[in-house]
Amino acid sequence: MIQRIQSIYLLLVIFLSIGAPFFFKLWVETDNEVFAFDLFAYESILYKLVPISFIISALLALISIFRFNDRQQQFVLGRIIILINLFLLGILIYLSLNIPGEIFSEKGIGMFIPSIVILFSVLANKAIRKDENLVKSVDRLR
Repeated sequence: MIQRIQSIYLLLVIFLSIGAPFFFKLWVETDNEVFAFDLFAYESILYKLVPISFIISALLALISIFRFNDRQQQFVLGRIIILINLFLLGILIYLSLNIPGEIFSEKGIGMFIPSIVILFSVLANKAIRKDENLVKSVDRLR
């Protein structure tokens, strides 16, 4: 149900998790701009976890939108999205501290995408909880 506010928040989570990594760079290595989906080319599994985490976060948000009948499961999926993005934020911080050529590299705004996704997921969970409380209060009146 797209008219519910949590669906709008979850759509923003999908946009930020899939669309934003194409537009916002994570960091710049000498002359090379590195975006999230460019990390598939790196050898280390830690680098490959970044785009995989973005994709999983977007898929869970998409699943959560279509689970509008089961608010408890929607709430749990929102919590899992938050945990995945906290994990992703930790990986990005670790990678940014260990970029080779630290003197010639600069960090991009793409490092903050998981923080914004966490914010929208928290807002969606708050709206889901509000709907659940409303339904419970109506059931008490019957």
